[in-house]
Amino acid sequence: MLIYKIFRASEWQTLERNGETAGAPVDLADGFIHFSTAAQAPETAARHFAGARDLVLAAVDAESLGDALRWEPSRGGALFPHLYRPLARDEVLWARPLPLGPEGHVFPADMA
Repeated sequence: MLIYKIFRASEWQTLERNGETAGAPVDLADGFIHFSTAAQAPETAARHFAGARDLVLAAVDAESLGDALRWEPSRGGALFPHLYRPLARDEVLWARPLPLGPEGHVFPADMA
């Protein structure tokens, strides 16, 4: 199963440069890296990145993250994937721009 992380361009560039990341400021504050499923990602973008440009959507295979990935309740009790360790660049299967359209962010049609 693929899970997704939305990065600001500067955060993505840091991951590319350093080879790993402990996440965005909110991730550092919470003590884990926030991910979303394909179904959760649009709401995550709308809530936390409304109107933001220069975003990158990164896909990661949930199973490859091992025991450091935990599914924990968040919005309305829905289970969200949280990574309790840094994310390595080589764990990202693909990364694509997440453009802002007239009605919000435009996610890839092949997201699963």
